[in-house]
Amino acid sequence: MNKPTNVNEYIANVPKEVQLLVEQIRKTILENALEAEESISYGMPAYKLYKKPLVYFAAYENHIGFYATPSGHDAFSTELSQYKQGKGSVQFPVNEPLPIELIKRIVLFRVEENKNKYANKS
Repeated sequence: MNKPTNVNEYIANVPKEVQLLVEQIRKTILENALEAEESISYGMPAYKLYKKPLVYFAAYENHIGFYATPSGHDAFSTELSQYKQGKGSVQFPVNEPLPIELIKRIVLFRVEENKNKYANKS
């Protein structure tokens, strides 16, 4: 499989049963981070705001990894505690409904965080 050059290619290469889930995450990010730039970074869909990382996601066989930098995960640690985690990452099992409302709140938190840190620094 060739490395994807954009998010559409990435999603097309994801197993069919997981495509709907990653599309839901993508839609949630784009609807709540209107000015975010979408790209592929580290081999996965990546979103930047003010030229700084916002969030990433990646599809795996049994889970979807969601990466909102350590601060995004720290701020929602209680709500994310039911999921397997690493530093700056959380794993949402593909056999359970995605916590879309929680993902939305994390994205909005990260948008505000990037706005406060980087909006006036170019």
